[in-house]
Amino acid sequence: MKGQSFIMNSEIILIGPIGSGKSTLAELLYMRTMLPHRPMDTLRWKYFDEIGYDWNVARERYNEDGIWGLYRYWKPFEAYAVRRAFEDFRECIFDFGASQSVYENDELFEQVRSVLAPYPHVILLMPSPDREESIQILNARNVHTSREQWAVNEHFVRHRSNYELARYIAYTKDKAPEETADEVLTWVRNNGWRYEP
Repeated sequence: MKGQSFIMNSEIILIGPIGSGKSTLAELLYMRTMLPHRPMDTLRWKYFDEIGYDWNVARERYNEDGIWGLYRYWKPFEAYAVRRAFEDFRECIFDFGASQSVYENDELFEQVRSVLAPYPHVILLMPSPDREESIQILNARNVHTSREQWAVNEHFVRHRSNYELARYIAYTKDKAPEETADEVLTWVRNNGWRYEP
């Protein structure tokens, strides 16, 4: 990424599994800070197209292997989208989709880790320090999703990527979203956050 020898101090980056509360928290942080909310699930399609995302191939992968097939097809596109979004936007709240911070391929993971390295405020949202409990809580929150989606989300909870990328983990069990927003803002302000709306 161009000119990234300095530390970024105003951006807040939210990562975590499906149902962890990233979008809700991003909106609350926006209301408290007036930093624009940049949802990666929306931004990604523009960047996917830049490197030849093929909807027909994606459909074939899904038909052959379900969500796991689609997930595997997405991975290089997601790593690229993360890099491009951080080239295009500054002074904002990045709200990652659940899969955009999880990589089985070491090369793709290192690409994303390199992009995030200059940013000190990468926050992982997780229901509980106990991963089994987190999975149970997330399954209860995602009651209308399929068992296959539950399995993918369990993978996100267990995989090392989120924990290695995060600079702080906010546990949300038994907390109102507003309490989590206060906790996150207290942490970022105590860790070099520099932003005046």
